[in-house]
Amino acid sequence: MFLFTFLGLVAIVLACLCVYAASPNQRLWTVPWPRRPARAAGLTLLLLGWLALAQDMRYLAATFVFATALMLALVLLPYAGALRHAR
Repeated sequence: MFLFTFLGLVAIVLACLCVYAASPNQRLWTVPWPRRPARAAGLTLLLLGWLALAQDMRYLAATFVFATALMLALVLLPYAGALRHAR
């Protein structure tokens, strides 16, 4: 795995975490994060994640990897919050 691919995937997961943590229905923390700063950080990390993926692969492949990682992270984060809340 190339360095920029790894950094891009980490940035995408962190961006999804920021967006999810800003939601009032999140269950990972007791209080949701402030909406505007968390969403701004999430958008910035999404852009940086796609740019990092585009360094190692073609733009179309980077877009598909970006979309797949985005869907995976956005699906798994609510389950992680529910699992943490159940304990």
